[in-house]
Amino acid sequence: MTAWFKRKEKGIQTSTEEKKDTPKGLWYKSPTGKIVESEDLAKNFYVSPEDDYHVRIGSNEYFEILFDAKYKELDEKLTAKDPLKFEDTKKYTDRLKAAKAKTGLNDAVRTAVGKSMGKDLVIACMDFSFIGGSMGSVVGEKIARAIDYAKRRKLPFLMISKSGGARMMEAAQSLMQMAKTSAKLAQLAEARIPYISLCTDPTTGGTTASYAMLGDINISEPGALIGFAGPRIVKDTTGKELPEGFQTAEFVKEHGFLDFIVHRRDLKKKVNLYIDLITNQPVRRVEEPVE
Repeated sequence: MTAWFKRKEKGIQTSTEEKKDTPKGLWYKSPTGKIVESEDLAKNFYVSPEDDYHVRIGSNEYFEILFDAKYKELDEKLTAKDPLKFEDTKKYTDRLKAAKAKTGLNDAVRTAVGKSMGKDLVIACMDFSFIGGSMGSVVGEKIARAIDYAKRRKLPFLMISKSGGARMMEAAQSLMQMAKTSAKLAQLAEARIPYISLCTDPTTGGTTASYAMLGDINISEPGALIGFAGPRIVKDTTGKELPEGFQTAEFVKEHGFLDFIVHRRDLKKKVNLYIDLITNQPVRRVEEPVE
């Protein structure tokens, strides 16, 4: 039986064991050199208060931020197999076991349903800590099932992408998830059910080439890396210097591939506002204007 998960009443109260992508220890140093107490960082939605750097977080933290009080996880027992008997420097089965032991997750995406600002919402959230958030057959299947769940119940769907791309250990089976999830999203669109895509750091590879860029509204957190191939590969391939800020969320938005950039503290309000706008519902009052 699927369990229902509850959050505590005040603040983000994720236990130490559940903080898979978040900084460890009493202090956190951001890439810009700013130091902040980990407790203060958690209270600030894992955003460094001095430089606004959005620390990479996992599905547990996003679920706590976006859901009101509790959520029901979907298909949590699905796990990957090794049909290709892949073996490079390490067996795929060994990599899966190590990732499960390290993260406490069964694969690189979790899906759940719950209320957000009083409205039912289905969320699929990727975890970069599980083999780089790579997209394998289980990731594609869980996203497809979450979309089907949303379609059957006519609920809005939010996809939170955080991935290095397709999982090479599953070869063509991994690449097929791009077509599979895209087809499911087309069905969701035909049913006129809202789909919001949130790109977080990093969103790259096959993820970007499929579901991450197919939202009715495509949004991102500030400073997130978004692209197909990474900047280093692009530079090495083209032999040219890249523009400043290349493949950051701000650069991508400027070139028309994103609709909005949303600060994490405003994420819950903005997602719900967008859902209201898409479904022609009365717009809820928010403290700040929409960007």
